[in-house]
Amino acid sequence: MDLQDQLKNLFPDHVESNEPEEIQEQEHVLYVQKEPMICKFEKRKGKAITIIEGYEGSDEDFKILAKEIKTKLSVGGTFKDDSIIIQGDYRDKIMTILKEKGFKTKRVGG
Repeated sequence: MDLQDQLKNLFPDHVESNEPEEIQEQEHVLYVQKEPMICKFEKRKGKAITIIEGYEGSDEDFKILAKEIKTKLSVGGTFKDDSIIIQGDYRDKIMTILKEKGFKTKRVGG
């Protein structure tokens, strides 16, 4: 007895539909803040990294922003302690991406 037969025994009145379910995606709007976000450069263990700090919105929005930046630049990175850590020195590119989204940015370090 496979899974389909077990489900038919449990729910005899159920009629199976072959129509695909429609999923409505909502556009998520990021919180635009008054204070500039800080985009700084550091070296950790001999490797260059870019750190973005100073977001005033929710952590969930900041995670979405981190994912967008990582996919646009095709680099690795992480979200830790209210900051985005991107592998490599991408301050200029990150600042242009953030300015396109309507954020104010401030370049720090080097």
